[in-house]
Amino acid sequence: MAYEDLRDWMAALERAGELKKIRTPANPILEIAEITDRVSKMSGGPVLLFQNVEGHPGSQVLINQFGSARRMNLALEVDSLDQVADRIRHFVDVKSPQGFLDKVKMLPMLAEMGKFFPKTVSTGPCKEVIKRDNFSLLDFPILQCWPKDAGRFITMPCVITRDPKSGKRNVGMYRMQIYDERTTGMHWQRQKVGAEHYREALRTAAATGRVGTSDLARPARANSVRAGVDIMARTSGGSVLPDGERLSGKMEVAVAIGTDPAITFSAIVPAPPGVEEYLIAGFLRQKPVELVKCETVDLEVPATSEIVLEGHVHLDELRTEGPFGDHTGFYSLEDLYPVFHLSCITHRKNPIYATTIVGKPPMEDGWMGKAVERIFLPLMKLTIPEIVDINLPVEGIFHNLMIVSIKKSYPGQARKVMNAIWSLGQAMFTKCIIVLDQDVNVQDIAEVTLKALNHIDPERDIQFTLGPIDSLDHSSRLPNYGSKMGIDATRKWPSEGFNRPWPDEILMDEKTKALVDSKWKALAKDLGIA
Repeated sequence: MAYEDLRDWMAALERAGELKKIRTPANPILEIAEITDRVSKMSGGPVLLFQNVEGHPGSQVLINQFGSARRMNLALEVDSLDQVADRIRHFVDVKSPQGFLDKVKMLPMLAEMGKFFPKTVSTGPCKEVIKRDNFSLLDFPILQCWPKDAGRFITMPCVITRDPKSGKRNVGMYRMQIYDERTTGMHWQRQKVGAEHYREALRTAAATGRVGTSDLARPARANSVRAGVDIMARTSGGSVLPDGERLSGKMEVAVAIGTDPAITFSAIVPAPPGVEEYLIAGFLRQKPVELVKCETVDLEVPATSEIVLEGHVHLDELRTEGPFGDHTGFYSLEDLYPVFHLSCITHRKNPIYATTIVGKPPMEDGWMGKAVERIFLPLMKLTIPEIVDINLPVEGIFHNLMIVSIKKSYPGQARKVMNAIWSLGQAMFTKCIIVLDQDVNVQDIAEVTLKALNHIDPERDIQFTLGPIDSLDHSSRLPNYGSKMGIDATRKWPSEGFNRPWPDEILMDEKTKALVDSKWKALAKDLGIA
């Protein structure tokens, strides 16, 4: 049965012994982050509910809710993430119906999918308190996580936008720096869907002639490429706006904080094009997400959210955002991003502030990323069928290293796979890809290291290419653009120009292994390890 809301999820965590209530006073400026970082580095460290937050009497902060493999399974209500992957595989493996009988056979599946579409309801718990005036973001116990952060950041928001052209909604998770009581940064990196909605709004404004004048236009436009806005988004028909002119208008945005785990998780998944995250959440929770209309913007938010922020991003405004201690283990540097202006806050009575911190792995986001890896492997195989398995080590912070095993059938296939991965959605940011044969367990880093380093001739087997790079990569030659490396660590074939014998791997024969197995109990006693 799906979790109804964050509180239902917390109750399940408490029943499972996974939630610890912290009554010791703790400050949201750095201290809660330091406590959580220590706990997240513990194997299976618990969820923390801070109930005595300094400066915010009566407030509660929930953090580290996804911080273990067991909790990711609990969050998605499965015994293993492979169960979710199998459900996805069940849908993607269906062949196009060839006749009437095939179409009839598909009806139950179509009916099942229909159950997951979100539905709008008249009201919900997130409307228990509605504030159109006299509200402040500073009323909430928003954290500053690291000493050199530019301030407090909302780190686990579900940011809802709508494509101005198609009308389709998107739910993404983009950090939000608190500037003051009613404004934040909106850190949607240029390759994210929220940023594309923003660019589409800019194009629409330019096409409809909504321009004005501003002394701020020139520097904002000059820095827009670095800001992830893309100067061509301010054009119509390829012509840049004249100097001194700016685009006027606003883009509606809503932010849900403290949603049920399936919705929160769906905000980070690499959704297939055209598939709404609300539908993905419904699929994961096996029950549709209930939505309510916002008060001041034409968007829908999860009805059971703890906190909802409503407002607009102005099309003519960029502001410095950052630095921020990021999941890379380093500070992402300050840059220009759009500004979110609040028009209304709604929330539940006594709302629970759900948040996270990122930093040097392992941390909570690492477990969420591993869940994405497992669940969406079937979709990757749909595009690249020779893939057997993948591993995104948490130390590689997901976009720095992907280890892949393939069923190799023809020469050069490892390089084909590398290029295919670099063409896939968010996988395009992968800095290093290692491709191995299907008999290598890519989840065993020791085996990968042994096989990969033994199998490569560096000059022959390493290839470099240029392309899009994650905005958080501080080492690339330019923001968002740099080099990537692929390593073909598969066995080399004569048809690939390798004419030397390839040696066999050292393995004991099965007969001897079975013989020793039969004696192992006695041997263990002799060895003192019984």
